[in-house]
Amino acid sequence: MKRILRTLIAILISQFGFSQDYQSDFQKYCQTNDTINQLKVLTEWNSASPKDAELYTSYFNYHFMKSKQEVLALSNDKLNGEGFVLKDSLNQTAGFLGSEIYFDQKELEKGLNKIDEGIKLYPNRLDMRFGKIYALGQIPDWESFTSEIIKTIEYSSTNNNNWTWSDNEKRNGGETNFLLDIQTYQIQLYDTGNDDLLKNMREIANEVLKYYPNHIESLSNLSITYLLTGEYDKGIEPLLRAEKINPKDYIVLSNIAQGYKLKGDKEKAIAYYEKTVEYGDERAKEYAIQQIIELKQ
Repeated sequence: MKRILRTLIAILISQFGFSQDYQSDFQKYCQTNDTINQLKVLTEWNSASPKDAELYTSYFNYHFMKSKQEVLALSNDKLNGEGFVLKDSLNQTAGFLGSEIYFDQKELEKGLNKIDEGIKLYPNRLDMRFGKIYALGQIPDWESFTSEIIKTIEYSSTNNNNWTWSDNEKRNGGETNFLLDIQTYQIQLYDTGNDDLLKNMREIANEVLKYYPNHIESLSNLSITYLLTGEYDKGIEPLLRAEKINPKDYIVLSNIAQGYKLKGDKEKAIAYYEKTVEYGDERAKEYAIQQIIELKQ
């Protein structure tokens, strides 16, 4: 019995060592952008330990990095990357020459399929889910980006935010840190400046509130999606819900005041700016006082 136990322990240690060596070798070749040896390591790794969680993340990284292509482009509009301004004989701007990033869809699809396999086997691996969301935001594919976030929020209610990260290490922070991460994706959508994506923000906010009804940031996000489209009553309603959760949240109070101001209800706007003065920090107080003065003129 002891001999069998020693043999099993030896096998486990050996397999763990192999995984670490493959992972280390893969990362080494990533640093030198050596895709030939990256694939060689992945192929050997797959033969030795095909269900290794880190193998899936490494395959995903390999295909994602390989799919990313940079080309020189000539454009009449300023390019997002680094570039040069082209001048004509009169020293007027004639165009722009610079680099543009695009993604090879077939190669990218291979990576997404691999990470999907990994998520299916290791549904608690949040780094896999976030890695996929990151890639979808880079393409960008905002519909799939939103869909993947919603799937992750839904699963958070199943595992009670007991997530793991790379090397299957426990990820601390629970619900609080998880919702902070989701908030960064909401900000990413907002920062695009694309009003068409307000509906995506709304979908994510509603999904969060389905499982975390007291999440003030999501109530505020939901409000923004309506206030920016002129639906003021719909925008004010979630903020009033947030006020009931925390009556002293001066950011919420200020946003309610702004909502009423946009709606044209000066009396209620002034009342909420006065609440902001009562509970806000110095900057919020100064802004609220200025708004009250303007509204009373």
